[in-house]
Amino acid sequence: MTAQPNGSRDMMVFEPSEAFAKQLDERDPLRHYRAQFHIPTRSDGAPVHYFTGNSLGLQPKGAAEAVEVELEDWQRLAVEGHFHGRHPWYSYHEPFREPAAAIVGAKPEEVVLMNSLTVNLHLLLVSFYRPSRERYKVLMEWPAFPSDTYAVQTQLTFHGHDPDEGMVVVKPREGEHTVRPENVIAAIEEHRDSLALVLLGGVNYYTGQLYDMPGITQKAHEHGITVGFDLAHAAGNVPLKLHEWDVDFACWCSYKYLNGGPGAIAGAFVHERQATNRSLKRFGGWWGTDPEMRFNMHLNERFLPVPRADAWQLSNPPILSLAPLRVSYGMFAEVGVETLREKSLKLTGFLEYLLEEHCRKGAAHGHAPPVEIVTPREPAQRGCQLSLLVHTQAEERRQRLKEAGIISDFRPPNVLRVAPVPLYNSFHDVWVLAQTLTNGG
Repeated sequence: MTAQPNGSRDMMVFEPSEAFAKQLDERDPLRHYRAQFHIPTRSDGAPVHYFTGNSLGLQPKGAAEAVEVELEDWQRLAVEGHFHGRHPWYSYHEPFREPAAAIVGAKPEEVVLMNSLTVNLHLLLVSFYRPSRERYKVLMEWPAFPSDTYAVQTQLTFHGHDPDEGMVVVKPREGEHTVRPENVIAAIEEHRDSLALVLLGGVNYYTGQLYDMPGITQKAHEHGITVGFDLAHAAGNVPLKLHEWDVDFACWCSYKYLNGGPGAIAGAFVHERQATNRSLKRFGGWWGTDPEMRFNMHLNERFLPVPRADAWQLSNPPILSLAPLRVSYGMFAEVGVETLREKSLKLTGFLEYLLEEHCRKGAAHGHAPPVEIVTPREPAQRGCQLSLLVHTQAEERRQRLKEAGIISDFRPPNVLRVAPVPLYNSFHDVWVLAQTLTNGG
């Protein structure tokens, strides 16, 4: 059983054999993109099976050349590179608007690449977390990524509120691993008179759960509550329509599914009805002004924000950090998120099938399942990541994966996060993972 791009489950018959996995790879229309990435190798020279694109994506082979171009222009032109380089630095970030907008479902003027994720979150909270005496609380999910939690805690403290009182945290029900969608809606209704902001991860980093962003946004807006999303695990993973969904703001990193490299430049989204509001409070910097006036520094005594998401950009972009994204974002523009989602659903569905098949056969012989999938089974409620509880021999299985050249993310005491990424993971990768993980019962 697998899932189709619309998220519904469909009776596609998988087979558990290695030959079948290789057959799927031969039929994969995206298989040639794997060759465009550097895949780490084992000591014997064989490529590893890489399943941590949800933490750090692989390096596109064109990334080094993209950086080298800018180093050469710096060497050759020095300051003249701002306007006369092969990719002029003054406007370097502007060509990213179109591909970034396509990735998150926005208009080009609603997105900007800048800073790191949490810096962007704080800058956006300056504008969009405006608490009053009655409405000051922030709704989040459990477990939220720690940096988001710390950002909200310190924002609450900055505004004079107790974080323990100001954070409304929606948790899974007793005995469950993920938050039910209706519980998020119920929490918004319950706290509607005290909530100033709903801030959730689009895809939960720990469980891989994909939240109902349009439904959450609509319900919060019914009560005048601002809505923002951390898309670190959603951007480049699942189709997004931030503008259509009427989301107020969002931010994401570019080093996970977007393959921009460690600490890559992050992104921010501000809906056009907010981005064009020049009276909105914010922190300003010279790169947030009209680009035609930036170098007239002595003539600009007051900050006048440009009426688009660029207004939240404080400083000129770091060119060497942006350069690899020319390659990575170019791939997304070429393939399209919907096409990637189609393969992603098949990859993750195949992994789910293999694990379930092993557990089914084990149960027939009286064996308890060695692993349990905690990510929602409904494809529409997850991205490419599956989070697994390893019930038996957790440390032994972890070591077995390592010895087999499988790179995955293990969270103590027994949670394994694996992400088959459609740009470079193969169905054979998935087959090897499932076989190695379930080996030994």
